[in-house]
Amino acid sequence: MLGRTMKLFDLADEVAVVIGATGVLGGSLAEGLADAGAQIAVLGRHTERGEARVKTIQSRGGTAAFFQVDAASRESLAAAHAQITATLGAPTILLNAAGGNHPNVTVTPEHPFAAISLEAWRANFDLNLVGGIFLPCQEFGPAMCQRGKGSIINIASAAAHLPLSRVVAYSAAKAAVLSLSLFLAREWAPQGVRVNTITPGFFPAEQNHKLLFNADGSPTPRTQAIWGHTPMNRFGAAKELVGAAVFLASQQASSFVTGADIRVDGGYLSQTI
Repeated sequence: MLGRTMKLFDLADEVAVVIGATGVLGGSLAEGLADAGAQIAVLGRHTERGEARVKTIQSRGGTAAFFQVDAASRESLAAAHAQITATLGAPTILLNAAGGNHPNVTVTPEHPFAAISLEAWRANFDLNLVGGIFLPCQEFGPAMCQRGKGSIINIASAAAHLPLSRVVAYSAAKAAVLSLSLFLAREWAPQGVRVNTITPGFFPAEQNHKLLFNADGSPTPRTQAIWGHTPMNRFGAAKELVGAAVFLASQQASSFVTGADIRVDGGYLSQTI
């Protein structure tokens, strides 16, 4: 029985492209896919972080290579695609984990919604939607369709379902990620390419650490509010996203799953009053 279970989640014949693998969540997901047997193309802007991620994967017995890329550039993605195919083989998994919120679109009493500039709004959508999934899916999706096999996993956010205070542009962009993923799931299902999303709840990262914790390490009022709205009463750990990603990446485990959104949020979206 154990052997059958292992085969169900075996990614030994897969080449996974992980965009945003230089970050905390994307990096953990890249390592998790590698642990399941996939060869990993680590994509991101930061060479030092990317090469460090490759070394971590290799130290755990996996295969990985780093490719510097600007996900908001069609030319950069095309060049990376060619290099990945030549180095590791044709990609069969695309995991889009790049994204984040720019401080200049954060709504505060001193900086209300009406003060957000069009340039800042567009920059946030470029990061989370255009470079987040639109261009990567345009680059890697058609090739998967031609081969009749592929799994695309887009990282959404709990903010896509319930818009968060302060991060209005991020919430709107992540809602668009859900919508576009559903469109692609429908369009590419006949070609054997599955498109799904993972919705994380709250996972501390570099960019939001100051918002969540005081200098002495104690939780801020925002953290207390988040925990109070999360039935599990805590933040998630990056490794807790891996199971959902491996399930969606595996053709054996999720062959009839497309257009799905798996919530890994500690119950955040089930909470009301």
